[in-house]
Amino acid sequence: MSAAPPTGADWLIAGVDFTSRPTRRKPITVAIGRRAGPVVRLERLDEHFDFDTFAAWLREPGPWIGGFDLPFGLSRELIEHLGWPDRWLDAMTHYRGLSREAVRETFAAFCNGRPVGAKFAHRATERPAGCSPSMKWVNPPVALMMHAGVPLLIDSGVSLPGLHEGDPARLALEAYPGLLARELIGSRSYKSDEKARQTPERLIARKDLVEALEQGRTRLGLRLRMSHAMRDSLVADASGDRLDAVACMVFAAWALDQPAHGIPPDSDPLEGWIVGA
Repeated sequence: MSAAPPTGADWLIAGVDFTSRPTRRKPITVAIGRRAGPVVRLERLDEHFDFDTFAAWLREPGPWIGGFDLPFGLSRELIEHLGWPDRWLDAMTHYRGLSREAVRETFAAFCNGRPVGAKFAHRATERPAGCSPSMKWVNPPVALMMHAGVPLLIDSGVSLPGLHEGDPARLALEAYPGLLARELIGSRSYKSDEKARQTPERLIARKDLVEALEQGRTRLGLRLRMSHAMRDSLVADASGDRLDAVACMVFAAWALDQPAHGIPPDSDPLEGWIVGA
């Protein structure tokens, strides 16, 4: 007799704030929790100072579902213009084979040939999400985050719903914490990596964002729960990395019981989709 499939309560929920160059000062931050009905409980916050420990975490047995704050794909327009393979895995295999400098040069050359105001090629998911185009290599360098992160996901054997089949008990979804932050606190800035910009106003914005998540004031219909120490930790982190990881965890918790994990049926299997957009 086969084992019963895991229920929602069996799944670990993860949220990942990724960086393409993890260090002790700027680690990859992973929020881990569980969902019980409309409540998502944050259980711990892990930090990975290098890719080796993060890759080991990705290989931990499921069931788990995670929201990852890095792009999973490039725009079809860009890939077709460059003549790259038009299947996701083949395109990403080609992409990972480039050096970081080649990525910058290739994308800069594409942008230089386009008119002002339309330099970048956007995926269909990016405008509703309000995020940077995945080909952007500076401020923020999301193209380099994808260059570093997607190969780790592929090599770990996880499933990327809508893009790539792997272990059905380890699910990775693209998430964007700014989408949730804008819903709850509007255009207010709540984070900065620059010491001079870590202002009292941003501290207040983080407090308000945490309070809104705890009260469940989002369209996702979920309430966040955590210890007082964890709440203080989220508010005190002026970089916003911990809060971003938690926001990605909330998106993953929402996607757990959504049809196709929240990915629209007409989403482009080359470009991917940002959960909740």
